[in-house]
Amino acid sequence: MAEAWLCLGPTFSNSLPLPLPSSSPSPPSMASVPSPRHRRCYSNPDPPPPPPQPALLVFSGGTAFNGVVEDLKTFTTRVAHVLPVSDDGGSTAEIVRVLGGPAVGDIRSRCLRLSDQSTAEALAVRNLLGHRLPLDPLKAKSEWYSIVEGDHTLWKGVSKPYRETIRSFLVILTTRCTSFLSNPAHTHQLQNISYMNMDVIKFYAGLKNHFVSAMAGARIFFRSLDAAIFLFSRVSDIPPESLVLPVISTNDRLTLGCELWDGTIIRGQNEISHPTRGTTELINKDSFSTPALPSKIKRVFYMSSEGKNLLHEVFPSPNATVLEQLSNVDCIVYAMGSLFTSICPSLVLLGIGEIISSRSCLKVLMLNGTPDRETNGFSASCFVTAITDALNRTYGDPCNRLQNPPSQYINTILVPRNSSVPVDVDRLNAQGIFDVIVVDSLRDSKVGIIYDPKSLIRALADLIDRYMKSRVKELIDAR
Repeated sequence: MAEAWLCLGPTFSNSLPLPLPSSSPSPPSMASVPSPRHRRCYSNPDPPPPPPQPALLVFSGGTAFNGVVEDLKTFTTRVAHVLPVSDDGGSTAEIVRVLGGPAVGDIRSRCLRLSDQSTAEALAVRNLLGHRLPLDPLKAKSEWYSIVEGDHTLWKGVSKPYRETIRSFLVILTTRCTSFLSNPAHTHQLQNISYMNMDVIKFYAGLKNHFVSAMAGARIFFRSLDAAIFLFSRVSDIPPESLVLPVISTNDRLTLGCELWDGTIIRGQNEISHPTRGTTELINKDSFSTPALPSKIKRVFYMSSEGKNLLHEVFPSPNATVLEQLSNVDCIVYAMGSLFTSICPSLVLLGIGEIISSRSCLKVLMLNGTPDRETNGFSASCFVTAITDALNRTYGDPCNRLQNPPSQYINTILVPRNSSVPVDVDRLNAQGIFDVIVVDSLRDSKVGIIYDPKSLIRALADLIDRYMKSRVKELIDAR
């Protein structure tokens, strides 16, 4: 019986009704009933506390799921957002190239989405941290120094404690970058930093975003990515029960690799999903703008920062907090997004598949509405197979492989209406997945079919509510 209670997670088990007493108390005697002439006034009892919010863990990247974060907060704020730290494109690439360390771009993006907007100062802080520098290098450098020195209009409405906290980390980053860029020994590393030529000044155009820069400065100061996230979660007033977790807690640079079915090895997340011909340019995430891969993806893996083939594969450990959250949440979600570069990098780590397969809880896949470079030609069952293979580490080290069926990792699939990804129900049933729910969708001019955010969160809320009630009923019947 103890195991049955534990499988529900903290929310469900705490909300179960208590058993009725075996015998009812005797009715009060007439002597205890007040006289009509001496009526007593009784105040209404305090209303019962609201039921606890369900606890979710979401595996996602930094783009697709961001569109529903605001609506998710209206349903529950008890969400652990697990994000990869292997991105090597955009403004993150510039900071990683010069300063090293893990990529923080996706983490920055999620923190901004979760940040408070209820006060004028909260909006001012959010606008400051979300501001992007102009692409023109000279203008970017000028604006950067105006912000660092505290003269920029973006600081208007930001109180002194917030101002000095954020500025201090921008100063740290500026000092470190200036030291690096002025060192002749590093000049050879700056060949691809500029947008137009190799002028060192153009590094500032690569920074682009202040939240990325400030978080990088905080990571350098604390020598801890977790400490930097904690600080900026407080600065941006993210609900304390909302967690933004790097799937790997490290201060080292991480490089993602992938193996195609034809044996080709591709190095770097950006080269897998949105190749930019080796130049530092803005990433176009339009799903129709990138050339097809020469072969389908077999697996993704981590490799050493200078590695180029399978001999350089490394096996980093997952963030201990991620494992702890996985063991206790009520629902695990594989969000929509880039399957192999946003979702699977969090799934291939040792311990992730073991915990998910052991849990009896909701495990929901939010299917993409439009195929991209990574999933061209995929059906719904192909997504399930890819996630299962990642969690089982099917094509990795034979000593670390699992052999769990798909149904131990996914039990429900949400599908956007009019999805361009075929839903092969018979194949899903053969995989042990029978619960497929269609959700209203929207058409985006750049990426195609996407979920209607409100409909998606409403479907998720209804699903969790239905699941909770069914599990409660099962446990009551089992008594």
